[in-house]
Amino acid sequence: MADKLYIQIFSVHGLVRHENMELGRDADTGGQVKYVVELAEALGRHESVRRVDLFTRLISDKRVSEDYSQAIEPISDAARIVRIQCGGKQYMRKELLWSHLDEFIDKTIRFIKKEGEQPDLIHGHYPDAGYICLQLSDYFLTPFIFTGHSLGRPKKQKLLKDGMKEKEVERYYKIDHRIHIEEEIIRNADLIVTSTRQEIEKQYGMYDNKNLPTYSVIPPGVNLDKFYPFYHDMMPEKPKEEEILQARASIMEELSRFLLNPDKPLILALCRADKRKNISGLIDAFGKDKELQAMANLAIFAGIRKDITDMGNNEKDVLTEMLLLMDKYDLYGKMAIPKKHDFTYEVPELYRLAAEKKGVFVNIAFTEPFGLTLIEASACGLPLVSTDDGGPRDIIANCENGYLVDPNDHETISSHIKETVSDGDKWKGFSASGIKGVNDHYSWEAHVGKYIDKVLALAARKSAAVSEEPAETPVGSRLTVLKKLLMADIDNTLTGDEDGLAELMEILRTHREELGFGVVTGRCIEEVIEIFEHRGLMTPDVVVPSVGSEIYYRFKSFPDRGWQSHIAKNWDRKKIKRLLDGFDFLTYREEAAQNEFKLAYTMENKKDRLARIHDLLTRKRCHYNIVFSHDKYLDVLPLRASKAKAIRYLSYKWEIPMKNIMVCGDAGSDAEMLRGTVQGVVVANHTKGLDNLKGKRKIFFAKDSNARGVIEGLKKFKFI
Repeated sequence: MADKLYIQIFSVHGLVRHENMELGRDADTGGQVKYVVELAEALGRHESVRRVDLFTRLISDKRVSEDYSQAIEPISDAARIVRIQCGGKQYMRKELLWSHLDEFIDKTIRFIKKEGEQPDLIHGHYPDAGYICLQLSDYFLTPFIFTGHSLGRPKKQKLLKDGMKEKEVERYYKIDHRIHIEEEIIRNADLIVTSTRQEIEKQYGMYDNKNLPTYSVIPPGVNLDKFYPFYHDMMPEKPKEEEILQARASIMEELSRFLLNPDKPLILALCRADKRKNISGLIDAFGKDKELQAMANLAIFAGIRKDITDMGNNEKDVLTEMLLLMDKYDLYGKMAIPKKHDFTYEVPELYRLAAEKKGVFVNIAFTEPFGLTLIEASACGLPLVSTDDGGPRDIIANCENGYLVDPNDHETISSHIKETVSDGDKWKGFSASGIKGVNDHYSWEAHVGKYIDKVLALAARKSAAVSEEPAETPVGSRLTVLKKLLMADIDNTLTGDEDGLAELMEILRTHREELGFGVVTGRCIEEVIEIFEHRGLMTPDVVVPSVGSEIYYRFKSFPDRGWQSHIAKNWDRKKIKRLLDGFDFLTYREEAAQNEFKLAYTMENKKDRLARIHDLLTRKRCHYNIVFSHDKYLDVLPLRASKAKAIRYLSYKWEIPMKNIMVCGDAGSDAEMLRGTVQGVVVANHTKGLDNLKGKRKIFFAKDSNARGVIEGLKKFKFI
């Protein structure tokens, strides 16, 4: 690890920007957006950090701001937002991104290689980002930190309890896949950061792997330069920025549209339009209490909207219910429900305005993992009435600035609000205590200090573990610096001349710094491992077994999931097998020859048999690729899979130009991968099936056989 850290943070959904955050726009734009941006900014200020990159998805969609299509957005001198395109450019909710995350990983690897700098630490927020970090951690052996924010098991439990059908939950939220990924993340993360102890006990406690990770409770911070006490603005010597003055005027104008007596104390709620936020409970508590209505106004900022009818079902239902309850209790002139608010300037002014009016901030969500708005409001001097759950318990215990309530107890909610706004001494005590408590416990400086201490301790443990037994260079670290790559078939290309093979292995060891080594074969991965271990050969950097239907790094260290995701499109193995079972001239090979993306058969090569197979699969609209070799082996693969396509994918992912890849083979089944823009080498002992490649540009027919022919090719193309 370098003297100063390069940290990569991942928050994938895409609606992330530094200025004018659209918090509350939809279910993906809650306080977590603010958390990750301010975390990146605060980390960038720390003396132990040289650079922070916050990765998210690039979006170019007329429905959202063009800001989200900017590839690089500076946050500060040491921090920036990096946007990676995956799954096209249109915005989609995070539950629909799962099938595109491997593309995000591949393009992040390309970004890392292009930048020429590998991270010292990666930190994923939410399980989609956690999945990405899990793979990158495998490639680069980089310490992996995870923050869940919310988790699938408790979410599923709550949705089912609320009456949603299990099939509907799965269809909309892909919840079972999410939970499976979360189990993998919990099992493999080096550190899990939570905001509260309750998250560990109540949320992570629902998982099978709950006892495996190291947890650390580090509450998020608040930007005290923006969220400062309300009375600072009352000091004559404090000049007010034009943006702040405009924000104050905008808020007052917006509230005056709704309120008959805007000078009364303000009961303020600020949250997404989500059923879990229990906005209807707050309106009920206010609407049923005439005394409270006489004492104070209610203002609910429930996200940003233009037209309720254009919003998602969840937001539409919540906002419609707000309007109906407003009408039911006849709260016109007493209740404000503005349609928009700017988070950079207007929200801090909103808290301070409510504090100046001696109001109270209310959050009575059914569940609240942390409650970032609570510490923002507290920093501005606004007392709290909050749900007795999760983060609010810790916040009010630390700040001593309000009441915890049962979110279903409307009478107690209204009673505590009245008590706070009517008792001047109590209000002042809560206000002062909240300001002090935030400064002591919830500044970003305090957060980052604890964070960096944990990171350095984690790095020390990893370094000690590595020093106990020398480790190979991480796969990602090796492949991102390679300039050239040799890919060779095994049977009769590498093998067949033991002395020549030994000489080739020595050459590869000598030139290992700049030349990578891989094999591409029809054999399964287990057979490849057996051959290499039996002969004591050097471990390949990459293996493309099973006719290109798989890619592995260093044997079975781990498979390339990006390749799996790429070739899976439109592949229906069960359907194709069912169709091929109807041909009595096909014999299904032993299970060792099969895999998720390959159907392996033997077939005597008689007239029209291959044509009949193609005809059937084409008529049934199957997406497939057939490889027939040695006049008896028939392999059916996904349309996107083959030896040649796997090599092109490796070239793309690791940014090794095709002209810098040398491919060696001996049989007709190698013809496709020898063509194209690679440097092709045909060994002298080749079959007649390759004779038609003679004279082709960039294909060299060696005079030597087997491994010596490979060596001849390396010299011919100046790879050594």
